[in-house]
Amino acid sequence: MPFASSRSPMADGWPWLLVFALLCLVGGVLAFVHPFAASLTVVSLAALSFIVAGILKAVYAARIRETGAFIISLLIAALFILLGFGLWANPLAGLVSLTVMVAVLFVLIGAFKIIFALRLRALGGSGWVLVSGLVSVLLGAMILANFPEAAATILGLLLGVELLSTGIAFAMAAMILRGL
Repeated sequence: MPFASSRSPMADGWPWLLVFALLCLVGGVLAFVHPFAASLTVVSLAALSFIVAGILKAVYAARIRETGAFIISLLIAALFILLGFGLWANPLAGLVSLTVMVAVLFVLIGAFKIIFALRLRALGGSGWVLVSGLVSVLLGAMILANFPEAAATILGLLLGVELLSTGIAFAMAAMILRGL
């Protein structure tokens, strides 16, 4: 009877995971070096996402043509596609509107985290949720306080933070898998 290997099948993929991590790290550094270009990239990706989502919604609408939801689905598809092309046609306006959306989302998410933390007061660890909520509200307020100047760079900086965070996490995961 052959011995079963204790090596995880995921361990064989560690070099690819490390390559992915390094690409994320390079992208994150580039986003910090060129935050305006990274912000425009975020707008372009959002535009492409809206267009693809609109096309998929239109395909769905075609499949439910015989139902009462057809017209609504088709209208939603058209709105998504128009929004995508609108962002693509005027990326600077898209940059401004997406920045406002991000700031408002930070404030709202922060407020919900604060409310959640206050409800969890009796349990241990709610302080971390409260701090996280306060940080989110503060970030949103800082973006709004520096608006419209913040619109030129904030999305790129957030992309940089996300890419660096992802790169570090996956590099660590690759090193762990390498050791298995």
